[in-house]
Amino acid sequence: MAIATDTLVVQYIAAEDISTAASLIYQAYHDDPVLQQVLNYSPEGQASYEKKLRALVREELASFWQEKQPLVGLYRNQQLKAVACIFESNSKLQAERYWHWRLKLMLSAGYLQTNQLIDKERAIRDALAAKGNYYFLAFIAVDPHFHGQGLGRYLLRGLNDLVESNANATGLAVFVTRAEHTAFFQTEGFTAFKQLTFNHVNGELLFKER
Repeated sequence: MAIATDTLVVQYIAAEDISTAASLIYQAYHDDPVLQQVLNYSPEGQASYEKKLRALVREELASFWQEKQPLVGLYRNQQLKAVACIFESNSKLQAERYWHWRLKLMLSAGYLQTNQLIDKERAIRDALAAKGNYYFLAFIAVDPHFHGQGLGRYLLRGLNDLVESNANATGLAVFVTRAEHTAFFQTEGFTAFKQLTFNHVNGELLFKER
């Protein structure tokens, strides 16, 4: 899969770009309300929270890579500027991931926190069960130096092409907790599917039909 325009290319990310992808995701999700609740963010405990978040991002990317689920990047002049991580609901990558993922995350983030993250994804999957075999957008992040330049929108349209190329896929889902993110996805054809609440944080489950 490759879509190019001028110096922009959407393609699967290379192994050597995993660390850059992790950094972009970490920055994009640092202030995520659900993750802050689950990973026990507090101003005085910020260093601990950031350590747990880095561990979560690292282990998630490792599990996606192991199961060969799409890690898609937007490159400008051969440099990674945006990244998206999606999984196919019928893949082997389920909410509980793998035993070594659970163990590593429990050691770094905590037992309760790991189980809360698993429960969150299970609830999302249960809500989407009627959609059959769909893709779920777990993370999407743009280099903060390039915000406002349409890179996220361009990357999202590359994901649409990926979904369209799979005849067995029903569409693409995403869970968001901020109104501005809901508005962004709605301008790209996503519609509100169901409201969900995790750790007292309300969010919107959106879906775009294939």
